[in-house]
Amino acid sequence: MPTPGVPTPEAQTPAVGVVVLTQGKRPDDLRRGLESILAQTGVVLDIVCVGNGWVPEGLPDGVASLALPENLGIPAGRNAGVSAVSGEFIFFLDDDASIPSTTFLLDAIDVIRRDQRIGLLQPRVVDPRGVTNPRRWTPRIRKGDPRVSSPVFSVWEGAVLLPRSVFDATGGWAAPFFYAHEGIELAWRVWDQGLITWYAGELVANHPAIEPTRHSFYYRLNARNRVWLAKRNLPAVLVPVYVGAWTGIQILRWARRPTALRAWFGGWLAGWREDAGERRPMRWRTVARMTRAGRPPIV
Repeated sequence: MPTPGVPTPEAQTPAVGVVVLTQGKRPDDLRRGLESILAQTGVVLDIVCVGNGWVPEGLPDGVASLALPENLGIPAGRNAGVSAVSGEFIFFLDDDASIPSTTFLLDAIDVIRRDQRIGLLQPRVVDPRGVTNPRRWTPRIRKGDPRVSSPVFSVWEGAVLLPRSVFDATGGWAAPFFYAHEGIELAWRVWDQGLITWYAGELVANHPAIEPTRHSFYYRLNARNRVWLAKRNLPAVLVPVYVGAWTGIQILRWARRPTALRAWFGGWLAGWREDAGERRPMRWRTVARMTRAGRPPIV
């Protein structure tokens, strides 16, 4: 029962640690994103801009700077910023993303507080120029209407919110991955805490529609990290099943793109040969929960 005169947790102003990662190559986008965070109302903010191989400069007032001497990759760069901020919640924003609503963080926290099952929230992603939004931004097999909310088993990593305690329990972003699929691992590790990962179709983040294949290392890391994802997170018997399923999917997708397939299979071999880092296989209870929710971790 609440103590008279003492505000309930729901009534207290939520504190949010915000990590924005950048290499300093998109200064206009970075400023837009930081200003959209600084404009948030109803929350206490602790913001750090992490320079991945770059010294952040010219930042708005209220944004701290953390310079990494080299580019550690996206997940490791985000992890570096976590220790520099405090708050009950933690929010990650890419340097080319922004938040159009000034109550976004407050609204997202309200969603999590109203449903204690939710351990991580990803908003709907919209290109503000009005171009067609990529289907991959809706992290479901059956995409449907992107405005419809649902549990999901992976996330678009450019704007995600979760309680700090939940993030800490995941062990953080998959630092060895460098790029690609770290959002799947984070989502799986949230599920393994007995929680769910939530796609909030009513909440919006802005991001330009850019193809991930623009990165020269896309195909190689896409494949390597698929194998590492399985090796790090699945019960041993499911590792070859998951990798085999995705191998078949990629062959079908890129059968007419031999150059892409060669690069992909180079990464596939590297995934088996190279050290994937920490192994934390999910419990069979989690496999069962994910299966009942519509996506067993075999594809």
